[in-house]
Amino acid sequence: MKKYLLWAALAVAVIVAALLVLRGRSASQAAAASAAAAAASAPASVELAPTDLARASTQALVRTVDVSGGLAAVQMALVKARIAAEVREVSVREGDPVRAGQRIALLDATEAGLRLRQAEDQAAAAKAQLDIADRTLANNRALVAQGFISKNALETSDSNVSAARASLAAATAAADLARKTVRDAEVTAPIGGLISQRFVQPGERVSVDARLLEIVDLSRLELAAALAPTDVAELRVGQTAALRVEGLQAPVTARVARISPSTQAGTRAVMVYLSLDATPGLRHGLFAQGAIELDRRQARVVPLSALRVDGARPYVLAADKGVVQRIEVTTGQRGLATFGGAPESAIEIATGLPEGAVVLRGTVGTLRAGTPVKVP
Repeated sequence: MKKYLLWAALAVAVIVAALLVLRGRSASQAAAASAAAAAASAPASVELAPTDLARASTQALVRTVDVSGGLAAVQMALVKARIAAEVREVSVREGDPVRAGQRIALLDATEAGLRLRQAEDQAAAAKAQLDIADRTLANNRALVAQGFISKNALETSDSNVSAARASLAAATAAADLARKTVRDAEVTAPIGGLISQRFVQPGERVSVDARLLEIVDLSRLELAAALAPTDVAELRVGQTAALRVEGLQAPVTARVARISPSTQAGTRAVMVYLSLDATPGLRHGLFAQGAIELDRRQARVVPLSALRVDGARPYVLAADKGVVQRIEVTTGQRGLATFGGAPESAIEIATGLPEGAVVLRGTVGTLRAGTPVKVP
């Protein structure tokens, strides 16, 4: 009996020990699960790159208006034929420099020369007729004084002299016109510049006003830009602009030269003309785009991409003491400012953001306030 009780007590002790071990293991597992849940509920830290951040700073805020268009030479000439003739010579090609008055083409002047000889002969005949009429008039005046002829005959002689003089004037004018036609066979450059286009070759027959050559003077180039009336309100002659011209690495400086007093029919746009500084590599017809500087003043600014407007009021996300903070701000004017050594669109912060605050650009996306961040 005693042996049986001993075995029963030993079994009870083993069971109690097993229960205690199981209870301890459950408690440790519960604690581990609780710790894991707590870690999961805590926000994860976000590592930011230098390009994701910008610093609010007081600097020059430049307000601009964008412009674009093609470059055009202020002086250019389309040389046309003044007579109908065969092209005998074209002495220039595309890219050749020419000076004003230089002969650049020659047309066949054979027909014009023959017409000139005809007109000169007619003028000589008219001059001879006038001389005869003058002598007759002088003789008739003497005869009238002696009473040999009537005054009517004298008046007839005087009328003949007037008619002969008019015929001579007409013949002389015709000779001058024929002489000009001969001169027109020699085509000269009306302006100095470069040949941009050549439309004819020797041997072709051209009509009056046929295009022969085009000359472009690259010493003065303009950009013609069409702007909305609201953008023109603050424009003034003399304001500067920085243009990016296709094919050129460095920006080109330009100035507002003229502003059209009227709008374009249909589009209601206003044409603005910008004169470009002389720069090697500029060509007629190149496309350019840039901005005209309207105003420049000191203001506290942040990149425009840092401003967020998905809430009731504009705000920015700032990185302060390793966490994200949401700061509501009051904004001002937009313009261009420098961040990281490069100009970009910026917005003035009137109130709400201290000087030097580190803000998150729009490239970061949306982060909740209180999110831990690692700032480089």
